[in-house]
Amino acid sequence: MSTDTTNSPQAAPVAPPAGTASVKKRPAHGHGRLLTRRDRVTLALMAGVPTILHVALVWLTALASIALAFTTWNGIGFDSITWVGLQNFRELFTSNPQFWPAVEHNVIWFVVLILLPTPFGLFLAVQLDKRIRFSRVYQTAFFLPVVVSLAVTGFVWQLVYNPDTGLINNLIGANKPGHYIDWIGNPDLNLWAVLVAASWRHAGYMMILYLAGLKSVDPSLREASALDGASEWQTFKNVIFPTLRPTNTVVLVVTIIEALRAFDLVFVFNKGAQGTELLSILVTNNIIGESSRIGYGSAIAVVLLVISLAVIIPYLIATFRKERRA
Repeated sequence: MSTDTTNSPQAAPVAPPAGTASVKKRPAHGHGRLLTRRDRVTLALMAGVPTILHVALVWLTALASIALAFTTWNGIGFDSITWVGLQNFRELFTSNPQFWPAVEHNVIWFVVLILLPTPFGLFLAVQLDKRIRFSRVYQTAFFLPVVVSLAVTGFVWQLVYNPDTGLINNLIGANKPGHYIDWIGNPDLNLWAVLVAASWRHAGYMMILYLAGLKSVDPSLREASALDGASEWQTFKNVIFPTLRPTNTVVLVVTIIEALRAFDLVFVFNKGAQGTELLSILVTNNIIGESSRIGYGSAIAVVLLVISLAVIIPYLIATFRKERRA
C-alpha cells in the first residue's frame, strides 16, 4: 500500500537566503547607556558646583561664626584669635546696654508683622482670588513694594516722614516751625514709623503667598460648601482656611526670618540709633565698625540664630506631627 507524501501536514523547512547572517539581540545595559560621558560630567557640575558653594558660603560660615563666638579676634591675621570661652556672652548679657532693647525691638517687629500686615495680606489674597476686574493691576500694585529694594523703600519713606516737606506732616499740618513731628529722630516714634514701612512691604509678600495657597484649593470643596448652604465667611473659616495649613507654616517661618533679619530699613532711616536698635544692627556695628570685635559680633549672631531656631523648630515639629496623624 503506497503512501502519498504530497499532502503531508509538515512543511518543508525553508532555508534562509544566501548571504544573510543571523541577527542576535543585544542585551540591555540599563539606562546608564542613555547618558554620554559628557552628559554625566555636565550633570555633576550642575549639581556639584551649587552644592559646594552652598556648603562653603552658608554652612561653613555659620559654623565658623559659632566657633568665633567663643574667641576674641580683630580680623587681622588668624594668629590673633584668642579663646575666651563664654566671656563674650557674659559681657553681652550683663554689660551691653543695647542688647536687651534690641531683643525687645526684634520681638515687637515680629508681633507687628504677624498681627497687622499678615492678616491684611490674607484679606487681599481672598479678594483677588474672586477674579474681580483689574485683579492683575491690583496684584501688581500691592506686590510692587516687595520687588523694590529695601534700601530704596527706606529712602522713599524718609521723604514721607520728612519733618518739613514730608507727606504726613503736610497732611496733618505739622510742617510749621514749633509744630514739627520728627518721626525718625524721636525715640518714641521712630520704631513705629519704620514698622509702618516694613508692614507696607510685608503685606504684598503675604498676599502672594496666600494667593498661591488659595489657587491650590480644590474647587469641589467650595461647591460642596455652597450646596450645604454655608455662607462665604463660614466657607472660608471651616473649609478654605484649614486647607491653608502648609501656607500658614511658610508664612510663619518667613515672618520670623523677616523680623530677625530686619536691617536695611533701619540702617537707612537712622543706622539703628535712638530707639531702633536691632540685633542685626549690633552684629554689623561690632564686626564692620571701627572696633572690629569679630568674636563679640559673632556671639550676637549666635544669639540671633538660637532665637530663630527656638521658635521655628518646635512649630515645624508640631505641624509635621499633625500632618502624619491626618
